[in-house]
Amino acid sequence: RTLEADLQSAARRAVEGERALCVWESLSGARRPLSAVFRSFEEEPLASASVAQVHAAVLVTGERVAVKVQKPGVQQVLQADLGFLFLAARTLEFLSPELARTSVVDILSEIRSSMLDELDFTKEMDNLETFRSFLQQNGLERIAAAPRTFPEASGKKVLTMELFSGVPLTDLEGIRQYSSNPEQTLINALNVWSLSVRACEIFHADVHAGNLLVLEDGRVGFIDFGIVGRIPPKIWSAVEGFALSFAANDAAGMAKNLIAMGATDRFVDESALASDVQNVLSRIAGLQPEVVLRGKGDGRVVAEVGLDNDQVTELLLELIRVADSNGLKLPREFALLVKQALYFDRYTKLLAPDLDPLRDSRVALGKGEAIEKSHL
Repeated sequence: RTLEADLQSAARRAVEGERALCVWESLSGARRPLSAVFRSFEEEPLASASVAQVHAAVLVTGERVAVKVQKPGVQQVLQADLGFLFLAARTLEFLSPELARTSVVDILSEIRSSMLDELDFTKEMDNLETFRSFLQQNGLERIAAAPRTFPEASGKKVLTMELFSGVPLTDLEGIRQYSSNPEQTLINALNVWSLSVRACEIFHADVHAGNLLVLEDGRVGFIDFGIVGRIPPKIWSAVEGFALSFAANDAAGMAKNLIAMGATDRFVDESALASDVQNVLSRIAGLQPEVVLRGKGDGRVVAEVGLDNDQVTELLLELIRVADSNGLKLPREFALLVKQALYFDRYTKLLAPDLDPLRDSRVALGKGEAIEKSHL
C-alpha cells in the first residue's frame, strides 16, 4: 500500500467517525508508505478547527512533531462560500456606487485572499521560516520561538512542524509554571510582534490566545502562520502613529493617522472623526475581563482569561464603519493589523492592568534596540 492509499483510507474513516484520523489527500504527490515518513501517528487530534486539525506524531528520524492536516473537502466548500461573498459585495458595489468609496469590498477581498492562502500549507511553511529567520537575525531566539518545519513530510494539505509544549498566554495558572515573571512574558510577546510589523516581511495576523503559547522554557511560542499581514512602506509612518496613539488612548492622534493612511476624494472633518473614534475607545475600555474555568485532559481545572473573539471583531468593524462614515477608504491591511492590536490591548488590560505601554521602558513597540535591553 502507498502512503496516498493509507491516507485516503484514513480520510474516509474520518467521515464515518469524529474520533478517526482526518488526514491529507496527498503528501507532495509522493507515493510512499506511511511508515516511511512517521514512526508513530496519534489518531486522536491535539486540536481541531474548521479548516484543519493537528495530530502529534514521531518522524522516522525520531523528532516529535505536530502534523497539521487539512480536512477532506474543505477547500471546495470554502472557495464556493468566499466566491459567493466576494461576488455579492462586487454586485452591491455596482448597484450602489457609494459603496465603492468605502473600505468594505477591499477588506472582504483581503479576507478572501487570506483565507484562500490559508488552504495552501506550503505558504504557511514559508511564513514560518520567514518568521524564524526574523527571530534569529534580530537576536530574539532567547525570548521567542516559532516551530521548525519539515518540508520532506509536508505538502499543500499537510504541514509537519516541531511540536511545542506549553500553555496558552491566557492560562493564568499555567503561565506561572513556566515563567517567573508573567508580565515580562506578555511584554516579550508584544515586543516581538510589534517589531515584526516593522522589520519582518510578514507579521502574524491571528494572535488569538490559542496561537500564543508560553513554552516550558519560558519563551513565547508563535504558532499557526496561516494568516499573515504585510504593511506597505508608504503607509508605515501612519500605521506607527496610529499604534502609538491607540496605546495612549489618544482619539485625536488616531484620527489624524487614519486620515494619513486612508484614501479620500473629499474633505474629512478631523474633529468629527476624532469624536467618533473616542466613542469606539470608550467601548473598548468598557469591556470587562472574564475568568473562565476549563477542564484539562489530565483532570485539572485551570483558570484562563476569557477573550471574546466576536467582541474583538465587532470593535474592528465599528472602527472601519467610523472611517467609512467619515469619507475614508482604509487600506486592505488595516483590518488585519488593528485586530491584532485589539488582541494585545485586551491581553495587556487583563494580564498586566497596571502596565503603561508608552512609559514602561520594557515595552519597545517596534524598536529592536529597546527589546534587546528589555529582556537582558
